[in-house]
Amino acid sequence: MTNPFSLSGKLALITGGGTGLGLGMARAIIQAGGKVVITGRRADKLKAACEELGSSSSYIQHDINELDSLPGLVDEVESRFGPIEILINNAGNHLKNNALETSDDGFAEVLQTHVQGGFGLARECAKRMIPRKSGSILFISSMSAIMGIPNVVAYSAAKTAVAGMVRALASEWSPHGVRVNSITPGWIKSDMTEKALDSDPPRKQKIMSRIFMGHMGSSEDIGWAAVYLSSPASRYVTGLDLRIDGGAGYAF
Repeated sequence: MTNPFSLSGKLALITGGGTGLGLGMARAIIQAGGKVVITGRRADKLKAACEELGSSSSYIQHDINELDSLPGLVDEVESRFGPIEILINNAGNHLKNNALETSDDGFAEVLQTHVQGGFGLARECAKRMIPRKSGSILFISSMSAIMGIPNVVAYSAAKTAVAGMVRALASEWSPHGVRVNSITPGWIKSDMTEKALDSDPPRKQKIMSRIFMGHMGSSEDIGWAAVYLSSPASRYVTGLDLRIDGGAGYAF
């Protein structure tokens, strides 16, 4: 029996793939038999990631904010590595500031990265996937699109826009064989999150009390969710936002 979770021979383009969640998803895609092309702004991080990931990985230095370059990026990936069958829109930026001190330029920059950049790349990939009648497009969302979280108004607005965009794109492209979904990570263990929480014990206690499972997740948890949503196992799944949060999004 064929393994419905196998990504054997499939090529995934992962933005922001050099570190963190992007790297975790790249690992999982490769473990499931796929190949990855990772992008990001820092060539040193991308090179180090590919050295770890091995021969099933390649990288292209690219900034998703360069909107005019997105068609060229997709052309380059497909000419060098083959058809993009999976797109994971993971690249992002973050502006932590209270709303009264958030500038118009800062707000616009965050929206451009997550919304315009993510949409533009999805559109260019879909132009190629639709004629092939096959493809999976995955966005990374955030708990800030679901819950009221202070000091991240631009990020919250951007991720809320992503949530609506996923449903709209799913309604347009799924009839042509291109599924569109998103993953909402909860608190995921990393050097950054551990440092932030260890420096603020009351906040850490409050956050941990909201997680039903009693601990933070790992990038591997997000990676295997990405494998599921990219594989034949989810062939009838589209327009979904899959929360990987240990139950935190449902806590009072």
